[in-house]
Amino acid sequence: MLLAAVALVRPAVAAEKAEKDIVDTAVAAGDFTTLVAAVKAAGLVEALKSDGPFTVFAPTDAAFAKLPKGTVDSLLKDKEKLGKILKYHVVAGKVMAADAAKLDSADTLAGASLKIQAKDGGVMINDAKVIKADIVTSNGVIHVIDTVLIPE
Repeated sequence: MLLAAVALVRPAVAAEKAEKDIVDTAVAAGDFTTLVAAVKAAGLVEALKSDGPFTVFAPTDAAFAKLPKGTVDSLLKDKEKLGKILKYHVVAGKVMAADAAKLDSADTLAGASLKIQAKDGGVMINDAKVIKADIVTSNGVIHVIDTVLIPE
């Protein structure tokens, strides 16, 4: 009987999480402060709060910390370059991990393609490893990655 009660509670929790859009979900997670600051600096908040749906490959604060010293500060001052890099992390549509693993590439909002590879039981996006997948939001899905994606 207790298992049945737990099963009934879980869908409600998932539904509550899906009430937040991509931006609010990232803010609430607490591990994307650099990404959120970059989205604000690039003027992309409203776009990522729109209906979408979008798939966002979201680098963690640790991923941004791996960039050479001064890179983030430099990008925050160059709105155009920052916007291009951030749009390179976004794909139109809602692509769940199981579907992404079947793809070789995906076109981004920056106009360039990402390379997708199923590897070692996980999924790689270019050189970034998906470390957490399928965070469902009201306007899409977030996949957490361990490296910032830089378009060529």
